[in-house]
Amino acid sequence: MKALASCFASIVGTENTVCWENIPVSQQQSILQAIASPTPPSCIVYPHTTEQLAQVIKEAHRNNWRVLPCGSGSKLNWGGLAKDVDVVVSTERLNQLIEHAIGDLTVTVEAGMKFSPLQAMLADSKQFLALDPLTQHTATIGGIVATADTGSLRQRYGSVRDQLLGMTFVRADGQIAKAGGRVVKNVAGYDLMKLFTGSYGTLGVLSQVTFRVYPLPEASGTVVLTGEAKAISQAADTLRGSALTPTQADLLSTQLVSNVELGKGLGLIARFQSIPESVKEQSNRLLEVGAQLGLQGTIYSGADEADLWRILREQMHSSPNDAITCKIGVLPTSAVEVLTQADLGWIHIASGLGVLRFEGDNKVDKVLGIRNLCQSHGGFLTILSAPVKIKQLDVWGYTGNAVQLMRRIKEQFDKEYILSPGRFVGGI
Repeated sequence: MKALASCFASIVGTENTVCWENIPVSQQQSILQAIASPTPPSCIVYPHTTEQLAQVIKEAHRNNWRVLPCGSGSKLNWGGLAKDVDVVVSTERLNQLIEHAIGDLTVTVEAGMKFSPLQAMLADSKQFLALDPLTQHTATIGGIVATADTGSLRQRYGSVRDQLLGMTFVRADGQIAKAGGRVVKNVAGYDLMKLFTGSYGTLGVLSQVTFRVYPLPEASGTVVLTGEAKAISQAADTLRGSALTPTQADLLSTQLVSNVELGKGLGLIARFQSIPESVKEQSNRLLEVGAQLGLQGTIYSGADEADLWRILREQMHSSPNDAITCKIGVLPTSAVEVLTQADLGWIHIASGLGVLRFEGDNKVDKVLGIRNLCQSHGGFLTILSAPVKIKQLDVWGYTGNAVQLMRRIKEQFDKEYILSPGRFVGGI
């Protein structure tokens, strides 16, 4: 193990190579939650440049060492368990702003840049990145892409795939490659951005990404409706079929509504962002829809609105170590039925994608029951984070016929299976 760490230290320096026994205990525990083997990796390596990252991966490839790529590690325990990991490679110190083309509405950053500082920099130019990841202060841009962690803003702006314009990544053999570009209208080459988004570090290690950004809206307001499941379902149907244009719109479980003290019953939360007159008009129209259905309605704005969305994210992220967090996808019209059987969760009203959290002694049975329900409605349930023992189950729950195709793609990029081995669907 010392020899392996020494090899990487010759590339990135001893101060950027941390042997396992010197890693803080909390970080050790986080890594152990992400791997299947009881034997820990030898070290964590922190490259400072794309060139250093390429040399590290090249050396791992030459020695057939298994690599677990990560950013800050905030989502390291998402997805399947990685197998036989020899070294963790973190991009956390590749965290520079490369270019912010204000007039072109694009930004290029290194993969280790954290989400919140980037948003603060963009805000100085009255712009923002239209993503809403679950952990905003710790999530890195590379980690957001690797796990496709879009959040509620997909209602208006689409997914990570829709906003990603270009990337630089290091292949499994240590070669630096690029896809896309730094302009919005770019059609050069294969659209590898969509392939890499949500690949959990199994195809390559991101070093730089380019996103489109958007002007900050003039005003913002959030409407919360709470009440009986049938009425909430009708309100969601009305909102989906109306001319209203929320930037975020989600259905909330009864327990989540209660925990945040929003009222009783299920909830519908919709955020409108535009000029002040439009925000006021759209908010009032949705309140009227709720009143006609007998729902309790409240409008949040300013600091209260920001706190509301922050607390909702914290409720879904701050969970006991033995909790199970899942990503689901169902037909939007089936979302209310799923939420009535879930403990804590939200589902986007347009896409039917959402996050659920389960606690308690019978949480595994609940997860399997909800998975069957989702699949019966043409959807899916994937376990994101859970205790290692529970992750011995089928984390992904994939029932399609594309596993062989995914394996062939994996082998085109990483024939030796050294990157995040076993973490993706089918043990890829």
